[in-house]
This record gives sequence, structure tokens and C-alpha cells, in this order.
Amino acid sequence: MAEGLTLDTLRISRDGSPLLALDAHVPPGEVLTVMGPSGSGKSTLLAAIIGTLDPAFTLSGRILLDGRDITRLPPEARHAGILFQEELLFPHLSVGGNLAFALPPGIRGRAARRARIDAALEDIGLPGYFDRDPETLSGGQKARVALMRMLLAEPCALLLDEPFSRLDAALRGQIRDLVFARARARALPVLLVTHDAQDAEAAGGPVIALG
Repeated sequence: MAEGLTLDTLRISRDGSPLLALDAHVPPGEVLTVMGPSGSGKSTLLAAIIGTLDPAFTLSGRILLDGRDITRLPPEARHAGILFQEELLFPHLSVGGNLAFALPPGIRGRAARRARIDAALEDIGLPGYFDRDPETLSGGQKARVALMRMLLAEPCALLLDEPFSRLDAALRGQIRDLVFARARARALPVLLVTHDAQDAEAAGGPVIALG
């Protein structure tokens, strides 16, 4: 059984016209970067992996995660985490509430859940932020909370949909390093889609160019 994320003869087409064809394996703790201009199929590829592919597209081949065929599973059964360009924090919840939303159901009891969240906030350099309104956070702080919320859900793979593109240059490098370090520490295979060559260079892994 191959650990990591495997795209086995993955083919996506629309109205009979091929959009992309990909064969790739991303081992645990490594990053595969997929680059290409708008319309080349980068976001469509991520949608296929997380299970939200528009019915207008036709998919063939297999998507394997740690040897498990997830191609036809519903999104919640795939255990793939994703970070988008926008943090998408819930505005009606506190920072702690946003993190609590992602906790696995196996963590029971208010004290145990609070302890897990406090440890997570400490881990990303935001101790004491449990009760903060997400709207009061800086862009970098929002990005860190979004990352930790995704990690608390204990995904088996990490998908990155240009999550650094809205950050300024200095913050971009800092958050990028944080994301890659956390993925390596947890041995998560990472698929990064971007049009930025610096992101690809920082990822340090193989690069596939689309379109």
C-alpha cells in the first residue's frame, strides 16, 4: 500500500474535450506543485480530489490516499484538508469557536476540547486568542488560524489553492514556511496549485505545468 496521495491516470474532460491528464504520487511530508494559468484546470483538479467536482466535468482514473480509493467517496469521507486564498473563518464564531468546529468527535468533554484548542493556539503563536473576534485579527493571524483549523480536523492530505497569494511579500514567506513545516511534521502529502514561481521554489518538490 502506497502511503501518500496518488493520482492514478487521472483524466478530467468537459463536453468531451480533455482538460487535464495527470499521473503523480506525493509521498508523506512532500509537496507537489501544479502550476498553470487561469483556466488550465488547477482548481478543477483540487475539486476532483476533495469531491466537489462540478457534474459538468467527466472524471476517470483513481485518486488514492494512503492506498484507499477515495475517487467516489463524499467529501467528508475523504479526509483531505484544503486551504483557499481566503481564510473563510466563520464570522459568528470566536477564534476558539472556529478551531472547535474542526475538532474530531472523539475529543469529548469541554475541558479536553478547550485544552486541545489552547495548545493549538500556542502552537501558532496566538496564546490567549480563544475569545477574540476573527475580524480583529491581522491577515497573517487569520491565515494561521485557518491553517490550524484545518490541521485539527486531522486530514490525511493537504491541498493548497493559492493560499498565500493575498499576503504581502514578507508575510507570504512566513506563512508559507509555517504551512510546509506543519505538513512535514505531520507527514502529510501536499498538493499546491499556484501561478507563483516563488511558491513553487519554496515548496522544494517536483513541479507539474498545466496548459
